[in-house]
Amino acid sequence: MFRQATRLLSRPIRVRSFSTDVSATQSVESSFVEAWKKVVPNLDPPKTPLSFMQPRPPTPSTIPTKLTVNFVLPYASELSRKEVDMVIIPATTGQMGVLPGHVSTIAELKPGVMSVHEGNDVVKYFISSGFAFVHANSVADVIAVEAVPLDQIDASLVQKGLAEFTQKLSSASTDLEKAEAQIGVDVHSALNSALTG
Repeated sequence: MFRQATRLLSRPIRVRSFSTDVSATQSVESSFVEAWKKVVPNLDPPKTPLSFMQPRPPTPSTIPTKLTVNFVLPYASELSRKEVDMVIIPATTGQMGVLPGHVSTIAELKPGVMSVHEGNDVVKYFISSGFAFVHANSVADVIAVEAVPLDQIDASLVQKGLAEFTQKLSSASTDLEKAEAQIGVDVHSALNSALTG
């Protein structure tokens, strides 16, 4: 038994490469382009997903002094490559502070306040929901469904909305009405606590 085990262990091991180790061959893409030009000569060939991807920026050997923040909404870009000291985001797991050199993370956002710290200046936004992607190269991408600077929110309208959705929740008869009312209560409660706290 030992003889067989030593014989098996002494054999050379074949290493199989992973699909990510195999380099993309240009011949496949060029043959596709040639075939495309024969069939549809007046249209450019479609681009592959790889043509849209940019190479990942290298991870710095030392921790940068600033965090680069990209904060986007479906209809606008609030911050683009803004260098700040820190960002605090309302993750579903709790408030999450992101500093330069933060470990790579993906976090789901809940209704709450995102604060952007730059020196002594702090800009606060109310976020309804979204995701935050923190990269190893001290870049944070915050994608929100809706966001409003905190100083543009009317406290009386928030109180009115909270009362309306609380009343709707108590009088809801179907599951859909209850779910819609609960979302309204959650968002308005978070707005209220953002304004009072």
